[in-house]
Amino acid sequence: MKVDRVLLAEPRGFCAGVEMAIKALAWMVRVFEPPVYCYHEIVHNRLVVEAFATQGVVFVDDVADVPAGAPLMLSAHGSAPEVESAAAAHGRTVVNAVCPLVTKVHHEMKVRARKGYTVVYVGHAGHEEAIGTMAVAPSAVRLVESEADVDALADPGTPVALLAQTTLPHDEWSGIAERARARFPDLWMPGRSDLCYATTNRQGALRAIAGRCDAVVVIGSANSSNTVSLTHVAAATGCRRVMRVNAADELPDDLDGTVGVTAGASAPEWLVEEVVARLAPGHGVEVVSTVAEEEYFPPPPELRDLLRAVASAAAVAVGVPADGPAPSADDRHVPAARMLAHPA
Repeated sequence: MKVDRVLLAEPRGFCAGVEMAIKALAWMVRVFEPPVYCYHEIVHNRLVVEAFATQGVVFVDDVADVPAGAPLMLSAHGSAPEVESAAAAHGRTVVNAVCPLVTKVHHEMKVRARKGYTVVYVGHAGHEEAIGTMAVAPSAVRLVESEADVDALADPGTPVALLAQTTLPHDEWSGIAERARARFPDLWMPGRSDLCYATTNRQGALRAIAGRCDAVVVIGSANSSNTVSLTHVAAATGCRRVMRVNAADELPDDLDGTVGVTAGASAPEWLVEEVVARLAPGHGVEVVSTVAEEEYFPPPPELRDLLRAVASAAAVAVGVPADGPAPSADDRHVPAARMLAHPA
């Protein structure tokens, strides 16, 4: 491998929602004896999931598989209302790590359906976020994945609203939204875009470097929607070679010239460091920054309550006051990657 230079996109990797979810599950692993259960993958990254599995986390696709009284976390992608209800049954301790941006779309779906709208939802069939969101108002929602799907919609005879899966590429969303506005002139859309700021920012940072690259490496898992979208963005710029890898050991040996590197929103920074080390650029690394991200999502309220209870019990046990903040009252300066141990 004779790589001359690496262009490193910034921002990349973990977003605020993923940071929150990973730290929340890491706290649960510390508080409870294993096993700790998680409904679906906490985030869509195979190596993150494997790291948690080594710490005693059991990932399930049906909450009925979680024993009564067991600790259970709901993943960052959002869950159907009936799943949330089933999770809370049988004395389980439940923490919902849904990303606040997904919660916003769930709320919009609920409100529009209550007001008599038909909701056209732009998303990917089978994706966990899409499944959970559409389950909020199943009789009112129509899933579309393309402009042709919009054209094929029957006239619902009701007002129409347009909502979206948060991890969609902006280019994919904008074309469908334009077609929907043409088809339904009185279309309702939220004042603030449903698209995740992190997805948009990572795509913008990649566009800033892809045109200068002989190859682009996107780090992340195949089931990560925003990771796959990054590969499409790089290809659309005309970059002659675009590849997605889970880790450095999947890199081909024939890369050369200038290589761009980015990572999906659920890929930890240690994977980026290992990829750059494997590329070993002869003329170093250039970080290309397009925007500074300062978003922070605090731990889920159920977890904050749980940690306060644990702190109070510990204080009583050793005879000290328990009126201080919970251990995670403000964890914004604690990186999730630090709480999630690097797998051996």
